[in-house]
Amino acid sequence: MLNPKIFEDLSAKLSAAVENSPAKDIEKNMRALLTQGFSKLDLVTREEFDIQTQVLLRAREQLTAMEARVAELEAKRDALQTAGSPPKPDLE
Repeated sequence: MLNPKIFEDLSAKLSAAVENSPAKDIEKNMRALLTQGFSKLDLVTREEFDIQTQVLLRAREQLTAMEARVAELEAKRDALQTAGSPPKPDLE
């Protein structure tokens, strides 16, 4: 069976090698470049996006409710017009 200590030592040595290698400097420089580039763009945070998604969902729910209410009122109007009351003149 393999000794877990060997894996811990290997992991520690690899981490130390990466910390002291040019790869770490390249990563740091790339992060700085990307951060600078993103700051110039008109981006929103995930939190802002999620909030706007919730606002949109609420607006859609309200629109659906209003559409249903308008359809109900139109049906009542049509029922009253066909029930014998004379139609009102269309002034348009």
